Amino acid sequence: MARILIADDDAHIARVLSMWLVRHGHSVIIARDGDAALGVLTREAVDLVITDMNMPVLDGMGLVRAIRTQLKQDVPIVVLSARCDQEHLNRELASHGAKVYPKPFLPSQLVVEINALLGVVSS
Repeated sequence: MARILIADDDAHIARVLSMWLVRHGHSVIIARDGDAALGVLTREAVDLVITDMNMPVLDGMGLVRAIRTQLKQDVPIVVLSARCDQEHLNRELASHGAKVYPKPFLPSQLVVEINALLGVVSS
């Protein structure tokens, strides 16, 4: 189905999310921070990016900005965040065409949201 890049420094979250996405027919690339994700995006095409907000080296906000301004890519972006200022974060990221999804999350529900963004009927 879709090729999805996950940028998250939490190996457990990346692994669980990857497992759910693969189970639903997607292929997954994992990057441990925003800088590594940018490297992937300069070399490979993806259909969607999922990024954590708080990561070392380059955080989720920096990654979203770099994807839109530096790489000039219009790929759908989902930002996972446990921050308490969700409303502010939603407004700021919406201006970059990114969707915020709060942590903790249910992987099954997140897959439904991702499939909707991709225009895929969930199985």
